[in-house]
Amino acid sequence: MNANDEIWMRRAVELAERGRGHVEPNPLVGAVLVRADRIVGEGWHERFGQAHAELNALAQAGEAARGAVLYVTLEPCCHHGKTPPCTEALIRAGIVGVKAALEDPFPQVAGQGAAQLRGAGIPIEFGLCAAEARRQNAPYLTLLTRRRPHVHAKWAMSLDGKIATRSGDSRWISCEASRRHVHEMRGRMDGILVGIGTALADNPLLTARPAGPRSACRVILDSQARLPLDSQLVRTARETPVLVATCCTDPARLDPLRSAGCEMLVLRAEAGVSIADLLKELGRRRWTNLLVEGGASVLGSFLDAGAIDEVNVFVAPQLLGGTGARTPIAGVGVLQLTQALKVQEWTCKPIGADFLVHGYAEPTPTPKA
Repeated sequence: MNANDEIWMRRAVELAERGRGHVEPNPLVGAVLVRADRIVGEGWHERFGQAHAELNALAQAGEAARGAVLYVTLEPCCHHGKTPPCTEALIRAGIVGVKAALEDPFPQVAGQGAAQLRGAGIPIEFGLCAAEARRQNAPYLTLLTRRRPHVHAKWAMSLDGKIATRSGDSRWISCEASRRHVHEMRGRMDGILVGIGTALADNPLLTARPAGPRSACRVILDSQARLPLDSQLVRTARETPVLVATCCTDPARLDPLRSAGCEMLVLRAEAGVSIADLLKELGRRRWTNLLVEGGASVLGSFLDAGAIDEVNVFVAPQLLGGTGARTPIAGVGVLQLTQALKVQEWTCKPIGADFLVHGYAEPTPTPKA
């Protein structure tokens, strides 16, 4: 192993990050071409449907790619999709080796890209900076392996774990800097989800302001189709999509919302709307990232369903108290501490006057097909 291997792969990971929000449902991929211990080309997947990272790196390197080693965060593709196979371009360019962080589980690649390169006499190794690349592409991997979007749970609470006072007042627990951060998160999502309780109490718009690289669909868990026609969500449904997930089948409730521009998704009831069925449908639509903003019953239903992948908790340095004051997560919950959802790789950083606690849910076994 070259002493600089890790440096060059970390550079590829850094480049890959530039595609976040722009390439989904494709993976984030970065590529670095090195010849004679010098970087001769760099690239990343910049936009969905456009050239992959390897092709961009080859274009920058030109003839200098001949005899170079490729450092790439994901196994090069070998199939014709929206772009031609990267493996063929790499073989034509005359590279002499590939170091990839991860194998690509996408069925049309899944080891076949590596086999094609080896068949052309180009060695490929996997594993360098694999943990970083796997974490970076967690949403892509969730979609492929679990057939549903990666679920980001988000809430703001006081230091004593309350999301509102005993009277229900919650604006604003978090500071302005935290709210700006949430808008940045929204701008990278395929969907933003709240329950009908939040929709009725807050009349939210649920858009990213300013707009980000993605325009998220607003998803409302509304088992009885009670979303008001004069709400901000319904009034803007023709500008930014609104998906109402419901168990209601009454045309008198569904048709007015449809006529106003909302999509009505009727799902089976399971102590409310079935979270499993909703996520299955969103996965079928190839959604990669879903931001669940609450309230407590909704977050509880996702926890009970084992469907939280990542947490973002904004903690404000204030105490609210009150036995009747709401806490962030309701639902059924667990009986034993050993059943608790473990949060790992967590960090805590200041955001304005608040602190953001961020972490990832401990992986659970992938369901069988």
